[in-house]
Amino acid sequence: MRKLKLQMQLSVDGFVAGPNGEMDWMSWNWGDDIKQYVTDLTHSIDCILLGGHMPGGFIPYWESVAANPDNPQYAFGKLMTDTPKVVFTKTIEKSEWNNTVLAKGDLIEEVNNLKAQPGKDIITYGGANFASNLIKNNLIDEYHLFINPTIISRGMPIFKYTEQKMNLKLVKAIPFECGIAVLCYQAGN
Repeated sequence: MRKLKLQMQLSVDGFVAGPNGEMDWMSWNWGDDIKQYVTDLTHSIDCILLGGHMPGGFIPYWESVAANPDNPQYAFGKLMTDTPKVVFTKTIEKSEWNNTVLAKGDLIEEVNNLKAQPGKDIITYGGANFASNLIKNNLIDEYHLFINPTIISRGMPIFKYTEQKMNLKLVKAIPFECGIAVLCYQAGN
């Protein structure tokens, strides 16, 4: 069975965005070490899951990167653009994006059906509410939490819907030159 991996940036105090979705606190001065981590993680997947608020910014951004061979992120942009995406939504009627389908059914059923299909693993980048619902329903198999060296004091958490204790197993903790530490956890039993 395929694993669902979550990759998200968090502040030290556990927020994935400011109260109004601000992301200006995130560290983007990434060195080759963290870029290689992300590249390796991305090569382990062949499907991207997104919440309904995410594709409007995520997909066009990577399409613009992939359209410019002179962009330093061109190869990664192509990978993001070429990888099939599933957008979970109750409001979007038709997919406007290439390599993207809509999932409008029950979250647990839809994700478990995707996990049961043959292929590489699956990754999600959020948004915050989508990730919260995946976590609440124990659908995440592996967490890749990019802890930024910033405290923002308030914002959007991703663990807000959990109703019980969840045990996680630390697989690795890696500090990177840019100040981000990646904590990789497997979901416990």
